[in-house]
Amino acid sequence: MSAPILITGGAGFIGANLADRLATDGEHVLILDNLSRPGVERNVAWLKRRHHDRVAFQRADIRDIQSYADAVAGAAAVFHFAAQVAVTTSLEQPLEDFSINVRGVLGLLEILRTRAPRTPLIFASTNKVYGDLAAVPLHLQREAYRPVDLSLALQGVSEKQPLDFHTPYGCSKGAADQYVLDYARSFGLSTAVMRMSCVYGPRQMGTEDQGWVAHLLRRVHAGEPISIYGDGRQVRDVLFVEDAVAAYVAAWKQIGAIAGQAFNLGGGPANAVTLLDVIAQGEALFNRRARVFFLPWRAGDQRWYVSDARRVRAALALAEPLPWREGVTRLAGWLAESEPRVKIWAEA
Repeated sequence: MSAPILITGGAGFIGANLADRLATDGEHVLILDNLSRPGVERNVAWLKRRHHDRVAFQRADIRDIQSYADAVAGAAAVFHFAAQVAVTTSLEQPLEDFSINVRGVLGLLEILRTRAPRTPLIFASTNKVYGDLAAVPLHLQREAYRPVDLSLALQGVSEKQPLDFHTPYGCSKGAADQYVLDYARSFGLSTAVMRMSCVYGPRQMGTEDQGWVAHLLRRVHAGEPISIYGDGRQVRDVLFVEDAVAAYVAAWKQIGAIAGQAFNLGGGPANAVTLLDVIAQGEALFNRRARVFFLPWRAGDQRWYVSDARRVRAALALAEPLPWREGVTRLAGWLAESEPRVKIWAEA
């Protein structure tokens, strides 16, 4: 059997979708995950049903280096998704956030440096490395925050934007982002970084703190109250998970051309939406009104963030991303299948 492709955090939303794609393509996949996020064990069971022996699972914590060192050293490639992912948790438990997001990454890099220096690693970073973008002048246009700078509004934030870490989460992910890039520069490892915007789609166990598109849809269809921090007019560019997976697979296959580089990965200006836009789409799909409550803004929250993803699409020859309304409808369809009480209205 060929060496497996290792996915840390592979029971999670993006990791599970990536594992499914790789196994479908004929690859052997090894998932490392501590199953700390509620519900992700269902993703492992789903993968095993679909792919049987082509997908293996090892329960491990990214902080326990010795428990997974042999798996890393024996992998054909590593995709690193294991992380503490919530800003709110990082503010409550900054030391734990650091130990997972920084020490975990550094341990992984050290295994590669000392035992498998030719093994590629693709790291899942975040747009939070650019901070809250408070210095970008904004105005309200058609009930959404937009940059006053027209070129920025039309193109989004490029990789030239200065790094500006806010909140412990931003600091830990930003530090890990830089370690991954520096191990390419200092030690010649084949690493690359994807600074993701809001990825959404099937198998997302969304919560109020992370995975907001799925969270909002679940709340709408369940008739449960929705808490919005801010005014709901904050803008994000959303990217359907299949498009994100395609980028990760392409990055692995073309690692020789992109090693040592970071890319912004998101849906871009064509898929820039407000929280209220997504709620309205959910109301149309489920034919019910949402109950929305507004709370104060949270620390480090960006009123506007849109990725300029032209560079990653050009470097990896990626297709244009799925339009957000179609993607949200697909996510709602998955909710209908996985949670039978959900009803999707065909006319939506």
